[in-house]
Amino acid sequence: MSEIHDAIERADRESFTHEPPKTLKGQIGYLLKQLGSAKAVAAELGVTADSVNRYRRGARKHPPKDIAAKIDGAVRQRWQPLVRKRRRKQAAVTGGITVETRARFGYTAPVGTTDDGRFRRLTVHLPPAYAQRLFDARDAGASDQEMRGIIAEGFKDVYFQDGGSRAMGMSDVEINDIDYLDLDY
Repeated sequence: MSEIHDAIERADRESFTHEPPKTLKGQIGYLLKQLGSAKAVAAELGVTADSVNRYRRGARKHPPKDIAAKIDGAVRQRWQPLVRKRRRKQAAVTGGITVETRARFGYTAPVGTTDDGRFRRLTVHLPPAYAQRLFDARDAGASDQEMRGIIAEGFKDVYFQDGGSRAMGMSDVEINDIDYLDLDY
């Protein structure tokens, strides 16, 4: 996964109205409901169907750490899809998306000005149109580079050019060397 996919996933998880199941039996029960069979859950987790059934019955209570992490991740990925969808729709229609990052920004600028990339820590609220484009790109399986381009374009318009009131000669903004990236919507 990429930094942007991970950031969208973290933002989705912050919108949960109820916590996902915490017990192993509860998590396995939820996955069985979602995926339909022990065989499907086993394929998702990389274990045998017998192991899934042992976890469900409580005969095996402590899976290896990597399997426990896969179980937790699979539950959280599927938890409250309607809440996630509603929050994304609100961001794409009215709310927009806030991007907080520390990364190296470079840009193409007119002759006589500096275009050397440098690290900046920015928190910028992007309009709903950028949120919609970002979600559409993610759903279409866009690469990390394509999604960086959407965010960079939003930074150019909102932050660097201040909605068209400055730095009009700037043509492209690039985001490189991301230290961290967080989204909120």
